[in-house]
Amino acid sequence: MTTKADRAVNRTGAYLAVLQLVFTLGWTTYLIYLPKLCADVGIAPSTVILILMMDQAIFAVSDTAMGMAADRISILVGRLGVFVGILAAISCTAFIALPYVAGTGPGAKVWLIASIVIWAVTSSALRAPPLTLLGKYRAQPSVPFLAALAMLGYGIAGAVSPYLAVVLRDHDARLPFVLSGAVLLLTALAFSGIERRVAEDVQPERLPPPAKRLGAVPMFLIGSLVLLSLGYQLHFNINSAPFYLRFAKPDELQWLMPVFWIGFNIAMFPASIVVKHRGGLIAMGAAGLLGAFAIVAAEIAGSLNVLIVAQFMAGAAWGRMLMSAVSAALAIGETGAEGKVTGLVFSALALATFARMAAVAGGLQKLPDYAPLVHWAPVACWSVAGAGLLVIAASRAQRGVQGA
Repeated sequence: MTTKADRAVNRTGAYLAVLQLVFTLGWTTYLIYLPKLCADVGIAPSTVILILMMDQAIFAVSDTAMGMAADRISILVGRLGVFVGILAAISCTAFIALPYVAGTGPGAKVWLIASIVIWAVTSSALRAPPLTLLGKYRAQPSVPFLAALAMLGYGIAGAVSPYLAVVLRDHDARLPFVLSGAVLLLTALAFSGIERRVAEDVQPERLPPPAKRLGAVPMFLIGSLVLLSLGYQLHFNINSAPFYLRFAKPDELQWLMPVFWIGFNIAMFPASIVVKHRGGLIAMGAAGLLGAFAIVAAEIAGSLNVLIVAQFMAGAAWGRMLMSAVSAALAIGETGAEGKVTGLVFSALALATFARMAAVAGGLQKLPDYAPLVHWAPVACWSVAGAGLLVIAASRAQRGVQGA
């Protein structure tokens, strides 16, 4: 029988899923139109990748900063919602302004870059801070399921992105930007009400103050996630399309690339049960090793059907890794550092994206001497990080047995 608390938990997860979905679709819209916006103000096409790298560098810093701010602000119920709402309004305003600023012509180069910077900095308030609700107010056994539900929005956005690119590429940028920004703002403004209802449901006596320092395990978790994220970036964004083109035509990629994200979305919820009973580190480590085997299968696949299965399994592994990482970050509830660690999770994703973009900008995948490195680096990243996480998890379990 579903209780009132269970329904409240599910509503919180569903809200976070919608927030992640809308935010990621807005980022996809930005990616689709950025080359045109830059061309309108006279920015060279070769500079677009540098702007995207600038965005990721900003995310890497601001995501952690916003997470730390969330830890401090959330001690008082209701303040976090106001904080997120104000920054969301600034972020969405800057986002909606981008096509209008670009439409004024070559004299708007500086204004376009300034708008992008404002949007990038303030948009970090929509990633880690809302997720801190799960670690601060929800019972630990429910966190893995809620993390899976929240990351579902990210996975759905990844699956529909190829279709969105096909639909939007010939349309004027203003309407998609206005719609994306408006929907995201309305979703973000609902956060204050969500926060208050969650707090009333749990009624905590007092939230713990922010931790001044993180232990070795959280930092190892973040370092491992950088490796895992880099493996995902290289495999999906650089290697996957050439894998498919061995057996399929270019116009079929829009139907094949989402296979990865289908596996991502399907695998997270069963994996949340493993995280609930065994912990996030073990789930992340096992998923890393399984994902490495899936990438090897994709590398040596002799037919399209085998490749599709391998890509599905690789996506499932990445879904388990990301959900487990978020769950592990939110499980550090006794330290009051949920926001900081969750912010570091998103910073790790941004650092890996920055590294992949730098490799593309340098043409690393086209150099004969480095092409094998790009192909096999995802296997190395996932297997090394996965093995390390399992070793740390086993060591912690052994210390727990000895302590008992």
